Amino acid sequence: MFPRLICTFLAFTLAGLSTMSHTSRAAADAAGQASADKPVITRKDDLPRHSYQLDLKVTDLYLPENRATLLGLAKAVQADILADLATLDIQDDKTVQEYYGVLGSVAMLENRWQDYLDLLERQRALETKQANRMTMGLYSEALARAQMAGGDTEKLLKTNMEEALQGLDYPLVQDNIKSARGRTEILSEALVLGNLDSSYQPVIDNTSGEISYDIASTLVSVSFTLDHFLRDAPTINQVYSAYIAANDVSKADIWEARKYDLGADAKASPVVVAVWDSGVDTSIGAFAPLLWRNTGEIPANSVDDDGNGFVDDVHGIAYDLESNKEPSLLYPIGAFEEGEMVMQAQVKGLGDIQSGVDSEEASALRKRLAALNQAEVKDFLESLRIYGNYSHGTHVAGIAIEGNPFIRVLVARMTYGHTMIPEEPTIARAKAEAKMVREVIDYFKANGVRAVNMSWGGSLRGIEEALEAHNAGGSPQERKQLAREIYTIGDIALRESIQNATDILFITSAGNSDNDVTFDEFYPSSYDYPNILSVGAVDMAGDETSFTSLGKVDIYANGFEVESFVPGGNRIKFNGTSMSSPQVLNLAAKLLALDPSLNTAQLRQFILDGSDEKALQTRTIRLMNPAASVALIPLPPAR
Repeated sequence: MFPRLICTFLAFTLAGLSTMSHTSRAAADAAGQASADKPVITRKDDLPRHSYQLDLKVTDLYLPENRATLLGLAKAVQADILADLATLDIQDDKTVQEYYGVLGSVAMLENRWQDYLDLLERQRALETKQANRMTMGLYSEALARAQMAGGDTEKLLKTNMEEALQGLDYPLVQDNIKSARGRTEILSEALVLGNLDSSYQPVIDNTSGEISYDIASTLVSVSFTLDHFLRDAPTINQVYSAYIAANDVSKADIWEARKYDLGADAKASPVVVAVWDSGVDTSIGAFAPLLWRNTGEIPANSVDDDGNGFVDDVHGIAYDLESNKEPSLLYPIGAFEEGEMVMQAQVKGLGDIQSGVDSEEASALRKRLAALNQAEVKDFLESLRIYGNYSHGTHVAGIAIEGNPFIRVLVARMTYGHTMIPEEPTIARAKAEAKMVREVIDYFKANGVRAVNMSWGGSLRGIEEALEAHNAGGSPQERKQLAREIYTIGDIALRESIQNATDILFITSAGNSDNDVTFDEFYPSSYDYPNILSVGAVDMAGDETSFTSLGKVDIYANGFEVESFVPGGNRIKFNGTSMSSPQVLNLAAKLLALDPSLNTAQLRQFILDGSDEKALQTRTIRLMNPAASVALIPLPPAR
């Protein structure tokens, strides 16, 4: 199934480096045609597959002498998008937005600035997140207007951006603006090209130059970053920095008033929950009294003392990258040239830059990134990924235990890859992972687990992309079929195991891709069962984050700048639905500690019934409210 962690600093890719929204008049005209006679597309997997030939080194595509090749690729991608929009009724606004974005990149390559401006409002009309809609296209619209006006483009760009910012609701958009400013401080030509080289050149080498639409569209979109964004980054940064300085105020924290902590003297009972993640540093002192313990197992004697099939499972179980059992509950970080503490500081610095926090770590990371040459990018990004894997589960567990001396955490570790090119998916690997899934959930059931946090996920398309990276599976259509077969093996195992564990509430992060998880067949957050909750992310003020996924979200919790432990015991703030999901586990454990007789349906309903409705412009969401949920328990004990 090839799951991936749901934490925003782990998703440091170039997918968004076209940076802002782009559209095309031709695309809108195609999309506006009557759809009564079009095939209806309700799943991403049903979109046509397109492939292209690229007989250049990927980074050479952007050299001036290869401009014609880049334009040719762009034209081919554009033709396929327009054909799909004209002939298909695509039931996913995000997919249509992405198509418009690529078409806009083509328009900008050809200096068709008016096409972009004419259609920007159509793309905005598809956006359901108010802050994202308000900030969509801020820079690229200002650039387009400056290009069309002629004269001093830099001066006009600055003026246009300043004017656009003045009409915004700063408290609502500040997170997006700070994140946008962060991109101006992180990106460099070496980083962009190094990422492209690490991510796509091995694919091109493996496939003799045949690339999918996903890769081709990214290569086309990145041209905007290289042509314009990097050149204008100092001006963009200056405008955003001045705007932030003139308007910045701390957002009100809605969560403190909703908090409910259990004291050690509360009338409550121990409750077993599981953190199914990348592992936990069980040596941290704060965890020691709160870990589940298998009394039938003698620690560290390399023997399966209780005969349950697991060696040394004192506080839980673990599986390696090949889905084999192993005793270590902490992800194997290995050795870093720069050291673990340096990696910790760099990950914190990246998060601080993305969140607009000016810290020593952020300053140090800016200098480190500025000094990177193209050949160093792969190792640098992979080191961030491996540290992310290493720290993720510990951070999640730290959120889960807060304010609850009665929680007992059972650790279940799975192992994630960290390389830019993922492991090759195979039927054998899928069967091994399916076996692992069944064994893990059986272990939960056998040991009285009442709730589980799963801050991870994956998708069918992710498997297909990994197959392409290894030139596996045959033709694009054959690869699509193989991906479906591999996906189904794991999907069935996870679905059946969850459905058969009716005494357990499964709590999963929605995802950080701002996508429709149902359309994308993203597991497990797209699942809809009576014993599962999907959790989205808002910030400290309850405003929806730009990254949180949509489509099937039951409840929202804080997923922005959430502080918790990392291995070794230090505390760092991370962002992502990975951080919002364990807050719901935290609440579930407190409810169960106060009333162990609650069944899964009651537990789920108390969490939902205690939440508050928040009306957005296009829909209503539910914000968790621990104090209100606890108050729903009959005769709640005094604090």
